[in-house]
Amino acid sequence: MADPTTYRPKPGEIPTDPGVYRFRDAHGRVIYVGKAKSLRPRLSSYFQDITALHPRTATMVTTAASVEWTVVRTEVEALQLEYSWIKEFDPRFNVKYRDDKSYPFLAVTMGDEFPRAQVMRGAKRKGTRYFGPYGHAWAIRETLDLLLRVFPVRTCSSGVFKRAAASGRPCLLGYIDKCSAPCVGRVSPEEHRAIAEDFCDFMAGNTTRFAKRLETRMREAAAELDFEQAARLRDDLGAITKALEKQAVVLGDATDADVFALADDDLEAAVQVFHVRGGRIRGQRGWVVEKESEDIPTLVEHLLQQVYGDADRDAVPREVLVPELPADLEAVTEWLSSVRGSAVSVRVPQRGDKRTLMETVRRNAEQSLARHKVARAGDLTLRSKALQELQDYLGLDDAPLRIECYDVSHVQGTNVVASMVVFEDGLARKSEYRRFIVRGATAGEDGAEPVTVDDTAAMREVLTRRFRRYLEDAEGAGDLDLSTGVVGGDEGAAASSGDSGRNGSGNGSGNGPVNGSVRGSGAEAADVDGADDDERSTSGPIDPETGRPRRFAYPPSLVVVDGGLPQVNAAQAVLDELGIEEVALVGLAKRLEEVWLPREEHPVILPRTSEGLYLLQRLRDEAHRFAITFHRQRRSKAMTTSQLDGIPGLGASRQKALLRHFGSVKRLRAADETDIMAVPGFGRALASAVVSHLAQGSPQEPAVNLTTGEVLE
Repeated sequence: MADPTTYRPKPGEIPTDPGVYRFRDAHGRVIYVGKAKSLRPRLSSYFQDITALHPRTATMVTTAASVEWTVVRTEVEALQLEYSWIKEFDPRFNVKYRDDKSYPFLAVTMGDEFPRAQVMRGAKRKGTRYFGPYGHAWAIRETLDLLLRVFPVRTCSSGVFKRAAASGRPCLLGYIDKCSAPCVGRVSPEEHRAIAEDFCDFMAGNTTRFAKRLETRMREAAAELDFEQAARLRDDLGAITKALEKQAVVLGDATDADVFALADDDLEAAVQVFHVRGGRIRGQRGWVVEKESEDIPTLVEHLLQQVYGDADRDAVPREVLVPELPADLEAVTEWLSSVRGSAVSVRVPQRGDKRTLMETVRRNAEQSLARHKVARAGDLTLRSKALQELQDYLGLDDAPLRIECYDVSHVQGTNVVASMVVFEDGLARKSEYRRFIVRGATAGEDGAEPVTVDDTAAMREVLTRRFRRYLEDAEGAGDLDLSTGVVGGDEGAAASSGDSGRNGSGNGSGNGPVNGSVRGSGAEAADVDGADDDERSTSGPIDPETGRPRRFAYPPSLVVVDGGLPQVNAAQAVLDELGIEEVALVGLAKRLEEVWLPREEHPVILPRTSEGLYLLQRLRDEAHRFAITFHRQRRSKAMTTSQLDGIPGLGASRQKALLRHFGSVKRLRAADETDIMAVPGFGRALASAVVSHLAQGSPQEPAVNLTTGEVLE
């Protein structure tokens, strides 16, 4: 790798004009092309502290061996030159917005003497008008078959056309009136071109005038008693109507727009675009690209540059709707207007039908990204590669077949919860997920309020509970008796966390950190992820008291914590205190996707294309989702808790009666038993319970079994 300081330009050598720059490697190959309004600050940003750069940028500047630039007059010229160089040099560090498949277009070769309508893929050609793209070629052929009744344009290949001209007999389409048969002179070249132009106008969205024209001719033929001609025109009108019905009407008839949407994660972005012409969706396409930065406006700018770089004027609509405005809106708008030959509006829809359509496109992008990630995660070869890469990069003795990831969720230290997700053989095993209520250290021995805990303290508490339970379960596990299905061992071994939660009983000492998971850890996980608790009882060491598997008897090969070096060191301290040496530990920091090892000054940087990094990110994101879902549930429940809840015999109806009588809880707290007994339905025992409950002050969060984390009713 090259040191960027060896080829850094001298101070003042870089101009402040707009321009385009190229980074080259040691072999002279262009590896990156970029543009800037002012070259000096942009190029200088590449030569700052390398640890502050985006990982992809850091890799680029260390791969490069030189940089050069070209000054241009305007930002629009810079945009055009940048695209030309990207196309010419194909730099490896530039994002290429290529379709994930070759989308078919309906093309009309207007550059030919006798224009031909056909299905086309691949690079676009000059003199050809394109409509689409379509999701499937059969959709184009079906539409074309309907419209050939009205617009009998040529569809045959050059060979068929020449043979028909030589023999003087048209092909089958010519005999059934789905081709005007210019090959045998039924129409002149000018008449056939007029048919092709009408066909193009119809496909471009000018549909109303053709439908009205056919209807007028049909009525005229009927008035003249030419019913055969009227019937043919009726069928032609029906064909046009059927073709239009296949295209959803989403906007006004005069609307021409391309609607773009993005769905992204830390590594990749899914792009979707709907092509709307004449208010109808004429085509749709999408692809997944690797992100080069976290800056969405820059992504949008490069996206528009790639999509419209080779487009002809008909391919650029009057409106381009984007999720966020491009980084250089003025230059992009001017460039698109020059390509189209008239004004183009680039904007973000704020309300109405266009905003609704943007949401639809965004959902398509999200689904596309999800399908891409599922396909990638389900690939056995890629999963094996990911585990092997983690073993190599982290220096593990074996591939980490079982990985556990932990995340903490809270709002300013309140309602602190944590999650544990498990991946086995590179796949999520939701039946092993666990959730924890984090209590923190108490302010005193008399059950005082828990103090606020930070992420580091919460992570330490959760890991202490998990691995102390592992030691207890492992100590109680013995050999399996195949005749009884019971594992021999300590009869007083701990019950499973799921059963402890359901029975409301603990199994460890009440001293020190809380030991165990939240009530019904398996059952509550099922509430979120749809895994039935009975399905969780199919493997693992069996508890002799309950006959169910021990929840924490298996240690992970690798523990991943969401955070940087402080969280990793706190987690390692827990493993050291408990004497656990066989479990590897790493932390994944979100900002630069750095992988931190315990007590290491510098992180491990995995390549952005690494399957191992992708697996760690999936773990981290799943742990975050699982934790934040539980946190929202608890926060929502806390916000809807009444001070009158929890009083035996006081249901919703009697609570309403009390509030109607006294007006507020404050006045109710000042009342005595006699006052409360004046409310219909309240006897002395219930009134006494209300007074006693309110005298204790505002209710706290539900009581929790400190051994199991169970929420006690």
